[in-house]
Amino acid sequence: MRILVVDDSRAMRAYVRSALQGSFDCTVVEASSGFEALRLLPRDPYDAVVTDINMPDINGLELIRLVRSSTRHGRVPIVIISSLTSTDDHRRALALGADRYLGKPFAPEELVLAVGSALAGAEA
Repeated sequence: MRILVVDDSRAMRAYVRSALQGSFDCTVVEASSGFEALRLLPRDPYDAVVTDINMPDINGLELIRLVRSSTRHGRVPIVIISSLTSTDDHRRALALGADRYLGKPFAPEELVLAVGSALAGAEA
């Protein structure tokens, strides 16, 4: 399994990588921006995308929209991790096509549960 983690914080990417690799048999590929994620997506198939919202260049909401419009990756589960935790932010991300929304800070177990749930929903 391959999971793309998109966050402009190196520390957050390491935290997410550690949580995912500790619970799933997966390869985690990291992108530091939405633009970098868009360069990586065409190169390989991904089973899930975990992305922040607040990032330079292409933000997470724009990334969701672009991924959902892709014929190759349009059905890939997307989990949002964000410090934006209002009901409006949550609703907007889900309306654009995010499968799960996790507010920062979060425990590793919460991330694993969100990703596992998104993956299970994709298989259904």
